[in-house]
Parts: sequence; C-alpha cells; structure tokens
Amino acid sequence: MQSSPSNAHKGVARFFDHPLLGIALMLGATLVALVWANSPWASSYQRLLHVPLGVSVGRAALNKPLLLWINDGLMGIFFFLVGLEIKRELLVGELARPRKAALAVAAALGGMLVPAALFVAAQQGQPAAYSRGWGVPMSTDIAFALGLLALLGDRVPPGLRVFLAALAIVDDIGAVLVIAVFYTDTIAVASLVAGLLVFALAIVANRARVRNPLFYFLLGTLVWLAFLKSGVHATIAALLMAFVIPARTATDPESFARGVADDLREFNELPPNDSPRLHSLERERRIDSIGRRVDLVRAPLQWLEHQLEPVVKRLVLPVFALANAGVAIDGGFGRALAHPVSIGIVIGLCLGKPLGIVSFSYLAVRLRLAELPAGIRWAHVAGAGMLAGVGFTMALFVSSLAFEGDQATVSVVSVAKVSILVGSIVSAVAGLFVLNRVTRAARVADAGPVIVDAPQP
Repeated sequence: MQSSPSNAHKGVARFFDHPLLGIALMLGATLVALVWANSPWASSYQRLLHVPLGVSVGRAALNKPLLLWINDGLMGIFFFLVGLEIKRELLVGELARPRKAALAVAAALGGMLVPAALFVAAQQGQPAAYSRGWGVPMSTDIAFALGLLALLGDRVPPGLRVFLAALAIVDDIGAVLVIAVFYTDTIAVASLVAGLLVFALAIVANRARVRNPLFYFLLGTLVWLAFLKSGVHATIAALLMAFVIPARTATDPESFARGVADDLREFNELPPNDSPRLHSLERERRIDSIGRRVDLVRAPLQWLEHQLEPVVKRLVLPVFALANAGVAIDGGFGRALAHPVSIGIVIGLCLGKPLGIVSFSYLAVRLRLAELPAGIRWAHVAGAGMLAGVGFTMALFVSSLAFEGDQATVSVVSVAKVSILVGSIVSAVAGLFVLNRVTRAARVADAGPVIVDAPQP
C-alpha cells in the first residue's frame, strides 16, 4: 500500500525538523572531511580550502582564502547566535536567577580552569609553542552536548538540561574572552576604534528603539570589517552585535490580541474577491495590519534567534566541520595521540572537564552560594560534566587560533584536531553511559519495591 503525497510531504517535513538533524550533518561532514583528507584526492581538499575569494568596492578590497571566509565570516553567524542565546539567558533564563546562575558560573569556571591546568602540566619540558593550546580543552560544544542529552529522552530530569545549557553558555562566554584576550597578537588601534564607534552607534539605535534587523545587519557588517582589519578576531564583533539587538516588544500582549481580533472580524465581514486564489484589496490590508501587529509584539532578539538556529545547525556548523576536521594523519593515529599536545587535550576534555565541573559545583553548593536543581543528583552532574567534554566545534576553532601562523607548529594543528575528535568521542560515550545508568537507577528507585504474590496452595 503506497503512502499518499501528503503523508510523504509530512515525512519529509518531520525529517528536516528533527532536532538531531544538525548533529547528524556535522558528524557526516566530519567523516567526509577525514576520509577526503586521507584519500588519494587529499590535494583537491586543500586546494578547495585555499581558493581565493574577494570582494571589492572601488579601491577597497578584501581578499581571503575560502577557509578564512568560513572561519572568520560564516562562524560569525554562529557567534552571533551564541550572543543572542547569552543575552536571552541573562534576561529571562537561568542566568537571570542568582543562585541558579551561581551554579552554572561555578561549574563553567571549574570546567575551564581544571582542563587548562592539566593541559599546561602535560606540556612541561616541551616547546613553548605547545603551551599556546591551553584554551583548546576549555571549550564545550553546546549543540553537541545538548543533542547527545536529548538522546536519553524524557528519562533526563528537566533541570539537568537547563543546568547543562546554562553551563555551556557561561563556557561560551569564557571561550570568547579567551579568544579576545589571549589569542589576539597585534592590534591596529585605528581600525578597532572605528569598529567600536560603529558599535556605539548600534547601542544608540537600541536606546532609540530602532527595531529593524536589516539596520543592525548593516552596522554589524561594518563592525565585523573593522575588527577583521584590527587584528581582534572578527567573530568577537558578531557576538558584541548580538547584545545590541532589542529584546523588548513594541506592544503589550493584550493590545496585540485586541487588535488582531478586530482585524480578523473586519477581514471576515469584507466580501471575498472574485478570484478564489486572491484576496480583495481591503482584505489584503487587514492581513498587512495583522503582520505589522505581529512584528510589534515579537522581540527582534527572539525572532532572529528562531530564524538563525536552523541555519547555524544545518549549514554553518556542518560547513565549518567539513573545512576544519579534514586532518591528514600521516604518522598514524597512535603517534598523533602520543604527542604532548594531544595528551593534554584528551586529558583536559575527558578528565579535566568532569573533574572541574563536579568539584567547583560541589564547592559552590557546600558554601551555600548555589543549589542543585530539583531532581538532580551528583551523579547527574558528573554525567553532564562528561558531556561537556565534547569540545568539537569550539575546540577546533580555538585550536586553529592557538597554533596558526607558526611554521614550527603547523603539524601541531593536525595533532590537536585528532585529539579533539578522540576526546570528544570518549566524553560523549562516557557521558551517555553514566547518565543512562543513573536515569535507569532513578526510575527503578522511584518505582519502589516489586511485590510478588506468593503462589496459592
């Protein structure tokens, strides 16, 4: 029996709307990149990444290879979305509640400091260039971590998802600060000042209640260009611009509901057009009025976040993975993992992350600075700490900054990427295993003892 076209369309829609589609695309892109970079066609992979692309307006020109357009430009969209999520959490999310925020901040702080310390310890006696990678194991891939947690379904307490999301967002703030402060070598002051002046104009526009996203896009492009020329990583500009996107609505829900009700009543009272496919001019005006009311009742921040999230998960991050995960393992997998940088990254992600998150969270709770969410045990925190060791996107990004431009460390970039993949896989498997066991044990405990009736004589 064949399915109807409508059912087929619904099936396709469900596939593209599946929350794990983005993770599947990233994993697929990573696998393609690894196979491609270690195949007889590896040279074509490198040639593609170094294809020069440029934009020119009059005498002004910007020319970069494709890889840098991806890492500096396309990833700007990712960091912009991260900034929107951070702002939302600070305003109305878990980071807006002091005691809940304190737990996330403490956990993230431990999840950054301990991995960095373990990495530095692993580089004792090694070339100084290796130590630049201390920021790599500090990072958590929020999309992967929450996606993996979603695999456990409803067995996971809701508070654990909130905790891991807040932890990853604070972790992102830390990663951005690290990039801005420690992985910026030289600064062109004039370009930086120009970018900050345009950013100040965006702040004024926010205060003046300018709500048009296109206006902020144009200003953001100028800030991005100025930061790119200044030497400060351009993705920082994208994150800063997210904080000036208005988070206020221009009308209250009650006025919106009344206005839409009036428009709908008038729409229904108007005579229809002769054409079954077109509305009358008056009906079209009522539709436009409803559209304007929707724009006024919706905060630009939430609208942009909703629009960009699928683009980032299904396009930006897979393309980034395809461009950055292609590691040519010339000396073999085992040799790459035996490298001091690799050891530091794997230990930092797999051991440092859960150790730092659990210890700092425990200390914050014991000092009564924070409290665990309802239904959360310390075993849950340990499992979440292991999932936070999935660095992937952010770790790959930081590794490209930590070891770029130094000919003596060119091969270290490949070593770092191999260890990030291995450390992330180990952390994912360990975290899912622990949380699966914990949630099963909790469900059995909540069910109570099983009473078996004695057989009747």
